[in-house]
Amino acid sequence: MADLDKSIRTAESNSIQRKKTRGIWTSSRSDWKQTIAPPTSLHTKHYDARLPWYTIYPTVSEFSPAVGAEDCEEWLKGLPADEAVSLYLHIPFCRSMCWYCGFPTRITRRQASIVEYLSVLSEEIRLVAEQAPQALPVSDVHFGGGTPTIMPPAEFLALMQILRRRFAFEKAATVAVEIDPRTFTPEMAEALEVAEVTRASLGVQSFDLTVQTKINRVQCEAIVAAAVENLRRHKVSRINFDLMYGLPHQTVQSCVQSATTAVNMRPDRLAVFGYGHVPSYRKNQRLIAETALPDVAARAEQAAAIADTLIAAGYRQIGLDHFALPDDELAQRAGRLRRNSLGYSADTCQTLISFGPSAIGRLGKGYVQNEIAQSSYSRRIAVGQLATARGYRLSVEDRVRADIIERLMCNLEVDVPAVCAAHGFDPIPLLDRAEPLTPLVEDGIVDIDKGFVRVRQEHGFVLRSVAAAFDAYLDRSRY
Repeated sequence: MADLDKSIRTAESNSIQRKKTRGIWTSSRSDWKQTIAPPTSLHTKHYDARLPWYTIYPTVSEFSPAVGAEDCEEWLKGLPADEAVSLYLHIPFCRSMCWYCGFPTRITRRQASIVEYLSVLSEEIRLVAEQAPQALPVSDVHFGGGTPTIMPPAEFLALMQILRRRFAFEKAATVAVEIDPRTFTPEMAEALEVAEVTRASLGVQSFDLTVQTKINRVQCEAIVAAAVENLRRHKVSRINFDLMYGLPHQTVQSCVQSATTAVNMRPDRLAVFGYGHVPSYRKNQRLIAETALPDVAARAEQAAAIADTLIAAGYRQIGLDHFALPDDELAQRAGRLRRNSLGYSADTCQTLISFGPSAIGRLGKGYVQNEIAQSSYSRRIAVGQLATARGYRLSVEDRVRADIIERLMCNLEVDVPAVCAAHGFDPIPLLDRAEPLTPLVEDGIVDIDKGFVRVRQEHGFVLRSVAAAFDAYLDRSRY
């Protein structure tokens, strides 16, 4: 408790100090120095929560039925047999609905529903694996959801056996799983150890009871601590936490309290996401009162306070919203990071094969997405068809823009002519069409020198606005 009080006082002091400076405050260690900005009128001017997070480019809004199961089959057959791939498995079930959630999930209390789904998922794995001439090597596996760990432990082990039978797992393959601490059991922890799971990501969001109540996700510190202890006891030593800002009734003080509580458990990584309120798209978000949500300036203040707390505790900021201990892979791969549908990653695979309803894969020639509705997904698999419902075929220009956006999102800088040269693409027309960069340059957020674009570190909060300047498909009339 003393550490928590000290962190709150430190963050409040930093907040006051930031207002006394010209807009930049610094947290430094002997091996790390980072400059962060407090919320300013520039951030309010350029920040838009509705902009894409650019985990993939082009974004899902550009996907169409013009790419379907036949394309997916062709692209799978064309994958290099000796090139490692990543796997993603979507488990779309939860015990209760979190009101902030933006993912397609089903609420169920019946294990039978989950077991039935896993049978369909196993059949999809078979159908996909048989498209390749031989078992593809696998370096990374991620179980997402939903809540993957609410499946029976024996079913999880059986699913892992199927994957290992159908694919050639590398000796040092990373296997990661997302966990809801409220439903995590000792039996599942044992199963994760047997399955050789190496990383776990825990949904924490906030430790503030008022905030938890307003998002329908009440979980005390003791529940999270018990899950962490269980994981470490069973040799799942690499642990991630998810935190959020911009939630209803959230304050700078509660954000600092949550970050400090999280730090005391010493996860290897933390992902700090801003809540995106889209009630027109997600009905469950209509249960959150818009009047209880912080405005842009308050969101920026919360994000900055969390970053300050984590950096002061020895974490390094990775890109826009991740933080990692210095010996974690993300920190070690600074300058060589990737960004995919799961966020920042040390995964270097060019191919992501995804399973389950709504799952998005990245194959050699483009993106594919499965049927979103579980019923439609199951019907396709039942008749022996791949579940691909739509996708996107990448052009050379798409690949260039994707690389530029990824470098910006990972490194806050990009050498545009160098990226274009690697693809045999002329940079001049691309830079000429990036008019939205002009006001960002005029306001001192971005520096450009001979096509080298750099976002000033203190303005990382509006990084997505910079990346959006290279998005050829963005409908700017909506933003």
